[in-house]
Amino acid sequence: MREVAILGVAMTKFGNSERTNMEMFAEAGLEAINNSNIEAKELEALFFGNCLGTFEEGQMHMAAFAHSALGMRMSAPSTRFEGACATATVAVRHAALLVGAGVYDMVIAGGAERTTAMGTPLATRTFAMGCQAQYETPLGITFPGVFGMAAHMYSKKYGIPIKELKRNMAEVSVKNHFHGAKNPKAHFKKEISVEKVLSGAFIADPLQLLDCCPFSDGAAAVVVASADKAKQLVDKPIYIAGTGQAAAGPLYHQQDLTRVIAREVSMKGAYKQAGIGPQDIDVCELHDCFTIAEIMAIESMGFYEFGKGYDAAAKGETRLGGKIVVNPSGGLKSKGHPIGATGAAQVTEIVEQLRGESGSRQVEGAKIGLVDTLGGDFGTVCNIILRS
Repeated sequence: MREVAILGVAMTKFGNSERTNMEMFAEAGLEAINNSNIEAKELEALFFGNCLGTFEEGQMHMAAFAHSALGMRMSAPSTRFEGACATATVAVRHAALLVGAGVYDMVIAGGAERTTAMGTPLATRTFAMGCQAQYETPLGITFPGVFGMAAHMYSKKYGIPIKELKRNMAEVSVKNHFHGAKNPKAHFKKEISVEKVLSGAFIADPLQLLDCCPFSDGAAAVVVASADKAKQLVDKPIYIAGTGQAAAGPLYHQQDLTRVIAREVSMKGAYKQAGIGPQDIDVCELHDCFTIAEIMAIESMGFYEFGKGYDAAAKGETRLGGKIVVNPSGGLKSKGHPIGATGAAQVTEIVEQLRGESGSRQVEGAKIGLVDTLGGDFGTVCNIILRS
């Protein structure tokens, strides 16, 4: 495999949008192309992520139209990816693998999603399609319900009183909103307090409203090229040092929800490929769909021992200036979560961090960054390690 790098990246503002998926992706894609110092016709393939467009816009087969919206060559292949919330990360990983294999020299990957126009009932119904439809859906299992169960299991397994765990989960939300307030493209740009989180409506015990990420609209795009090509085009190519991906199957195969085995397997592969360990990571964008998810993730990725990461945010260790900065973009919790675009937006944040372009949320001296995206109820995990 040859060395692979990222040239240009871009994302739209996340939040509520009246534009179509194609219009949002065209904005992000064309900006990423411009930032790569190339023209769209030079791209050899498109890897496009989208989950809900079939329901929201009545439009399947989106990749071919995204290809056209960017002005790519008519003959360039385009492929749509769907991996629930991990969709765009999977798309970027496949782009990197094919460039690394020498199939292509330069491609674009990313995704778009528009959910707010559906309204809460339909958006909730379509999100729930990421669960296992034969056994889980008839039982009324929802993503908040799964992560609520995971929080209770974590509390019991590690002997942490649920009241104490809830307060530390609230600290995760506070930390990510603190970061998101510094991000002009975040869905929510307002700091909050622990008391604000703990006074919110219950969604799925012990999760309260501000423990949960929002439905968001948005798009993001990443141009991937061979390292040799990248060095000719941009001053600061960012290299893809390692990737990993794993699947866990339905919940009844998993049993212990405190251990996301798919993440552990995926991370082991990514670390091995990159030739590093968790101690080498300077900045991480991870999947904080719920506050307990961030706590479990920092343990699965090796930043903390199992059962020891629950108070990292309260101690300031995952905040800007801390031991390992987690979600400087604001994460899904504050930046927002348009599921088909999230992974590419995480890559965008890490690339800008490693280039020193993140302004007031810049992680000082960041050289190695990690992307972590989880799809469904732990069903798919995809990781990408980037280095400057």
